[in-house]
Amino acid sequence: MFQDHGLYAPRYDFESSELYKQRLDDIHGQQKAMVKQKTAAICTTSWTVGGSAAKGRKMARDNIKLMLRAFNGECDAAVSKVRYNNVDALENRIRKSFERINKMNEINHCHITDTYLQLKLNELFLSHEFREKKQREREEQRRIKEQMREEQRATAEMEKVQRDAEKEEARFRKALEKARSEIKDATGKKHARMEAKLADLEKKLAEAEQNRARAISRAQLTRSGHVYVISNIGSFGPNVFKIGMTRRLDPNDRVRELGDASVPFAFDVHAMIYADDAPSLENSLHMEFDERRVNKVNRRKEFFDVSLREIEDAVTRLHGQIEFTELAEAEEFRKTKGIEQAKTRAPRAAPPPLRVAAST
Repeated sequence: MFQDHGLYAPRYDFESSELYKQRLDDIHGQQKAMVKQKTAAICTTSWTVGGSAAKGRKMARDNIKLMLRAFNGECDAAVSKVRYNNVDALENRIRKSFERINKMNEINHCHITDTYLQLKLNELFLSHEFREKKQREREEQRRIKEQMREEQRATAEMEKVQRDAEKEEARFRKALEKARSEIKDATGKKHARMEAKLADLEKKLAEAEQNRARAISRAQLTRSGHVYVISNIGSFGPNVFKIGMTRRLDPNDRVRELGDASVPFAFDVHAMIYADDAPSLENSLHMEFDERRVNKVNRRKEFFDVSLREIEDAVTRLHGQIEFTELAEAEEFRKTKGIEQAKTRAPRAAPPPLRVAAST
């Protein structure tokens, strides 16, 4: 019932999908090692076939190979279909497959070991939680990007308000100058009307001047800007973050600039924080993690060996609640690693046949 309502209780609590991926790779490595060491499935009896012990051993090996092929196929199918609401059902499916295959081979005294079963179950749970973590990270990334877009739109709207206020002030100022010029030649009722119009224009001009001043104070705060938290796993490894500040209208311009030619891979954004006093917030964060600086000589290098959770806690304490994303896509880096791994897995080409010159 809990599974159907999405109340799956996680068996692991890793901070990022990358840690889940590393643990999955470790599980796969253990499985391969057990198969290679012939401990994934065993035969407890020495058989002979036609009086031959060698043929008996071959029969046992072939039987174990078939057992593992069937069991691995069931497990792979389960892992590929795992979702939050079917983990229990797929766990039972794997256990029943384990029991059924072992029961069918009782007569041969062959069975898959409990240790290998547990590795397969761990793979099932890890695969599910890995996908869930990846999905949450993608959603967090979308939220932070949307937040950044909203902040950029707000800045653009503020600048538009300033331009409109300046145009309105100029229009009333021009109209007021014209009215002052015309009132000099006006007499009688016309002069009275012109005086009323002049007073109205003076009032409107004062309001326009106030609007322009307010717009300028909002749009041109000299210390307003964005404090960013970015990482570059391919260049600096995990748990190394750059905490910097930019006053650009589009703060991503600065992030893209940092990832151009000076480093081999692009940066990933974990947070983009707008603040009225961005330099003070940046300096406070730098002091918070001063002992964790990567470069302790050049303090202009704003890289820190610290976890993202620690940065998030510090920002919440110093500035307020801000949406962070754990995801570090590191797309080019991960693709590069994939290419390198594919090369190491590729079979080596067979050497050319040896040519022997014919004797004369």
